[in-house]
Amino acid sequence: MALQVSPHMPVRSPGRRRTIPLRVLPIPHECPLPVRLRALSRSRWFHALDERQLRALDARMTRCSWGAGETLFRAGEGADALYIIAEGRVRLSQRAADGTERATDILGPSMPLGAVGVGRRTVQRETAEALVDTCALRIEQAVFHQILLEHPTVAVRVVEAVTDRLSQLQNETGGWMTWPVAARLAAVLLRLSVRLGRDRGHRGILLDVPLCRADLAGLTGSTPESVSRVLSRWKEEAIIDSGRRWVALLDVEHLRRTAAEG
Repeated sequence: MALQVSPHMPVRSPGRRRTIPLRVLPIPHECPLPVRLRALSRSRWFHALDERQLRALDARMTRCSWGAGETLFRAGEGADALYIIAEGRVRLSQRAADGTERATDILGPSMPLGAVGVGRRTVQRETAEALVDTCALRIEQAVFHQILLEHPTVAVRVVEAVTDRLSQLQNETGGWMTWPVAARLAAVLLRLSVRLGRDRGHRGILLDVPLCRADLAGLTGSTPESVSRVLSRWKEEAIIDSGRRWVALLDVEHLRRTAAEG
């Protein structure tokens, strides 16, 4: 029988004394209505809708769930639907020139997932994998197009979000790569703290997502070795705290200054 873990139960790292202070969502997870409505109301796309409109939107979606490590979809597959993450964490990745999968983004609750369809056939540009047990709301592309016609404010939010994502990708393939590794890593950690940070007071802002060095290397366009060296130095200087697959930010101002140097 699979171990069922409480959403607030810390996970103990095998063979280590320290505890991985991350929250875990048990699967199967029914994704109840309050969780779904909260995710929709906090979504950049749908937050302007009132509760009645959100309930009507929820009724046009279906619920999906995946266990940690399962693939939601792969790059190149048909994008016949979009998703709004209700609970969990999802890693996006693309295949690099050397054949390895490199992380391109980490998404959490209320964030949209999948390629927005604009033509007869839309394909996924990235592979999506559940980092922890995850549930999401699925909406067919045709239904989504109808919602855009019914709610012009949603259409505007979608265009803004897509534009911002394209700008981020352009930055990360342009001048971003000339930044020092430390500046890129600081910028990534700060961005993740806004999305997935949990304030623990004097123990810092925990990035509530399991992150390996390879993930951070992909997000920064660097190597795991370079990322490890910077993290080790920051840990010695009490700028961050870290353990196996977790990072907490202790000196946010220092990270902001480091990112600004880029």
